[in-house]
Amino acid sequence: MRDWDDAFNNMGHVEGSAALPGFWAKRAEDYRAQTRIDADIPYGSAKRETLDLVWPDGAPKGLVVFVHGGFWMRLDKSYWTDLAEGARAQGWAVAMPSYTLTPEARISEITTQVGAAIEEAARRVGGPIHLVGHSAGGHLVTRMICDNSPLSAQTIARVEQVLSISGLHDLRPLRQTAMNDTLRLTAEEATEESPALLTPVPGVRVSIWVGGGERPEFIRQARLLDMIWQGLDATTDLTIDGDHNHFTILEGLKSPDSPLCAGLLGG
Repeated sequence: MRDWDDAFNNMGHVEGSAALPGFWAKRAEDYRAQTRIDADIPYGSAKRETLDLVWPDGAPKGLVVFVHGGFWMRLDKSYWTDLAEGARAQGWAVAMPSYTLTPEARISEITTQVGAAIEEAARRVGGPIHLVGHSAGGHLVTRMICDNSPLSAQTIARVEQVLSISGLHDLRPLRQTAMNDTLRLTAEEATEESPALLTPVPGVRVSIWVGGGERPEFIRQARLLDMIWQGLDATTDLTIDGDHNHFTILEGLKSPDSPLCAGLLGG
């Protein structure tokens, strides 16, 4: 039987990964000190239902929303602020929400929260909307453009581009991991919350990125969404990016001229 815990164990296969959360937090803190940000905007009543809004130098071209990962049970928006720079430098406002973590919330409830965060950001910033998420965040942003999305029809109509970075698109294997003691995924919820098992709304471009040096399961998940959604007439493109691992693949979001940033902004 396949070792599903090992299949999803990114940190166990990246040397020095234990130091990464502290590194991310410090880098993001330094970035916040020099960037115009409206912090901790509430989008709901729960403690973690807040978002930060990073502003460009001039009038925004539109709204980018970055949704963080951590297997729906770790981290928050404060670790990732500097990843807004590529889009911000290109003239986009960037919203970064936190959300209630499992086991306090079910993944289906997190989906609803992220929808509410996008709605709040969309009320504050006009123009087109581009969504980007990493790992569990990749699941959440692709989930936003399924035909049972929590987003309003008016907001979905503004969504032009979705970028899933190392995203999880079929949640069913997670039921066979020790993490499921925290995630509490049932067979029904895993099916209902898996974008690869749902129908995408028409008219949204979907870019799917994954590092060539990632765990094979993450590469499989990327290919799976690309193949299935192409069969449902979605406009998708798949990039297996060099030898990047689950964490280094994010670095391109910091550069306005990177291929990853182009995949987000449509350049």
